[in-house]
Amino acid sequence: MTVVVAVVNTKGGTGKTTTVAYAAHALHEQGRRVAVVDADPQGSAVSWSRYAGGWPFPVITDLDKPDLHRRLPGVVGTDYDVLLIDTPPLDQLKGVVVSALIAATVVLVPVAPTPAEVERMRAVREAITRSGDLRVSGLPPRSAVLLSRTVAGAASTAAWREQLEAAGDWVLRVQVARLERFAQAFGGPIERASTTGYGDAINELLEGAQR
Repeated sequence: MTVVVAVVNTKGGTGKTTTVAYAAHALHEQGRRVAVVDADPQGSAVSWSRYAGGWPFPVITDLDKPDLHRRLPGVVGTDYDVLLIDTPPLDQLKGVVVSALIAATVVLVPVAPTPAEVERMRAVREAITRSGDLRVSGLPPRSAVLLSRTVAGAASTAAWREQLEAAGDWVLRVQVARLERFAQAFGGPIERASTTGYGDAINELLEGAQR
């Protein structure tokens, strides 16, 4: 059964596309059948793929609509183990993001350990919870926070992790450091993704979602 991972946050610039790109490459390197759904009208994922000379798996476009969840099964069928949906900012195209939440098996929220990004988790939680009313199960999808762009040795990261967990969030054990490799990655080839924090994070997410 295909696992659908929606990567979501309220604003742009939170690392959604980078998370999708590295996670998808990591899964491909592990031999999984993977595809990316670029549901953001900005088209960052498909542009990255083109600039890099093509990714070794499909990047599906033209699903950046509020009925994504209805159209997705007919477009992708059952050919993939994992689909990763790169979503637009929640505060700009809520209908598309909610549709991705309806389709999702599990939701991944990349969050930098800063006051502004942790504060915006309230809106993300609310959207995830409300999507449950629109899903066949009547329940919201399970969601996880990925602490990204972290600074080595920063005590604040542990403090924000504690606050997120106190709010009821599942925070992945894996963290992704703030590295030039990731900050400058857009448009270039991605190699050895499975050895990065993103590779470890997608594995932890998929394993945890099955429990």
